[in-house]
Amino acid sequence: MKSPFRYAICNETFGDWPLAKACDLAAAAGYTGIEIAPFTLATLATDITPATRGEIVRTIARAGLECMGLHWLLAKTEGFHVTHPDPAVRLATVAYLGDLARLCHDLGGRVLVFGSPRQRSLVPGVSREMALDHLHEVFSRLLPALEATDTVVALEPLAPTETDVLTTAAETCQLLDRIGSPHVRLHLDVKAMSAEAEPVPDIIRASAAWLEHFHANDVNLQGPGFGAVDFVPILQALADISYAGWVSVEVFDYAPGPERLARESIAHMQGIEATLD
Repeated sequence: MKSPFRYAICNETFGDWPLAKACDLAAAAGYTGIEIAPFTLATLATDITPATRGEIVRTIARAGLECMGLHWLLAKTEGFHVTHPDPAVRLATVAYLGDLARLCHDLGGRVLVFGSPRQRSLVPGVSREMALDHLHEVFSRLLPALEATDTVVALEPLAPTETDVLTTAAETCQLLDRIGSPHVRLHLDVKAMSAEAEPVPDIIRASAAWLEHFHANDVNLQGPGFGAVDFVPILQALADISYAGWVSVEVFDYAPGPERLARESIAHMQGIEATLD
């Protein structure tokens, strides 16, 4: 039976491996997509030349993979912040997110996962209400770039230990309703959802109308099957809502090594598929 899910893996999982080697292992493990952290390619998206973009596309294609998009969008950058009180900072951030949308398009991707806790958390003089207004402004201003590149920004709720803005899926969906564009949607992450009061499967079902992208990981910061999180009801919930996006493995503790993380994470989820209703 054809798998109901499309599996991808984040490229920073492979550390300093050449992209070609990472893609080859991902394909051999059973993934069909690769998710790119821009900082693994260059300091800034604008540093990546058209020739280099073309070579990245060919490298991914040679492995039989698809670039599903980008994440860790503002990691290792300076001067960008989506809730900053200075309009010039917000405008610069909009411009750079537009550069990332063009990079995503050039690499054949569609989804840009916006987590970036440090670049969205409250700064002195900004209330939560003001921060939400700034978020509405920034992503509304970004719409022309997203529409021109046919890309989607997926906003990621994160745990209160990581940020103090958009800490629940429900709060994030309220902002998405306010923005009102098919180019700004929701990203859900198992580790982050585990910090909410509601069970993860319930959050998935309640957020179905907004859900664009999904990260599979464990609260122990490793991959599915490496910790205590039960992925049976999680994958069942995704199946129940007929989720058609990517299930992408994202880890933060690389101790088991890239080969084990890549192979055992997807094997764990594929094994669960046989149990789904």
